[in-house]
Amino acid sequence: MKASEVRQLTVEELESKLKDLKAELFNLRFQLAINQLDNPMRISAVKKDIARIQTILRENELKDSANA
Repeated sequence: MKASEVRQLTVEELESKLKDLKAELFNLRFQLAINQLDNPMRISAVKKDIARIQTILRENELKDSANA
């Protein structure tokens, strides 16, 4: 997921996506622990997506507080 795609989502959609990604990361780590993980690079991709979403949420938060 690209940052430009993330910026187009609403706050509610971002929070929902963040929750889904955290659940996926948990499942990937669990699969890694029991040696059933097919694509280990997916873990780093999910971590980066989580970081992107958290960054966009924080930017929106700061932008809203600056406008208030």
